[in-house]
Amino acid sequence: MSGLDSTVGAGQDATGADSTGQDATAQLEARLAAAQEENARLEARLASTTAWWSTGITKIEPGVIELRGYPVQQLIGKVDFVSTVWLMTRGELPDPAQAALLEAVLVASVDHGPQAPSIASARMAATCGVGLNSAVANGVNVLGDTHGGAGQQCVALLDEMVAAHDLGGPGAGRPLDELAAEVVAEHKARGAFVPGFGHRWHPRDPRRDPLLALIEQARDDGVVAGRHLAAALAIEAELSAKNIPMNIDGVSAVVYGELGIEPELARGLFVLSRSVGILAHAWEESQAGQRIKGPLPKGFLADYTGPATRDV
Repeated sequence: MSGLDSTVGAGQDATGADSTGQDATAQLEARLAAAQEENARLEARLASTTAWWSTGITKIEPGVIELRGYPVQQLIGKVDFVSTVWLMTRGELPDPAQAALLEAVLVASVDHGPQAPSIASARMAATCGVGLNSAVANGVNVLGDTHGGAGQQCVALLDEMVAAHDLGGPGAGRPLDELAAEVVAEHKARGAFVPGFGHRWHPRDPRRDPLLALIEQARDDGVVAGRHLAAALAIEAELSAKNIPMNIDGVSAVVYGELGIEPELARGLFVLSRSVGILAHAWEESQAGQRIKGPLPKGFLADYTGPATRDV
């Protein structure tokens, strides 16, 4: 056998396999693995990017708008605005009776005139050359814990009373009259108003009775349980000696509580309602033509209570 025949061919290993082909295959497999790894990384990055504003409320694609899973074209003309508000904030369409209660409380809260700071603020802003949306935002941003927050506070209070009353089972906890007396005493001790009761303008809020009648009817019809209603009436009875009935915040809190709406969302719904009144007042003021309308009419100045005029 010649030396040439006994020598392993170039590019072959001891078994006669083509080592160059193996190297190429290994490199190809390595490149493929790296590409797969990079693709997985990009997919993960894309997933985190599209999840940045992930939402269970609205699905948007080219030619597609769905609200909580319902194609918008099926909602238009078939579902009223209040039911749509319920759908958007709570995820499902309400029963007609639930929608009727929510609509009633939104109507009741829509406005309280220019003496309300939120309305006055929007009207003043409308005379300052800002757009209508800015005037409305100005009014809405005035709504806080003191002006506009009592409804939320009352829902939370009634939730606590109902929970204490139902501890261990419906009605198995502490009596509502006992809880109401404790609530009133606690607020009195710290010099605070019980949220949702009494009104600085109305001896008896004209919105109380019609809303309470609707809630009572809903309770009798089995639409709501009536537990928040009973708790609010227990507080009102405790305050009856001082003739302090429920106001709009209190009766609204009963509606929201009975419908299972969380306290903070209840405030949001109040703001939604009151923003309609704010819009109406801002629009009216913008059409009046008066510029830079301040808190006092022309010719009147705020009282000055500082030092007398003095020289430097």
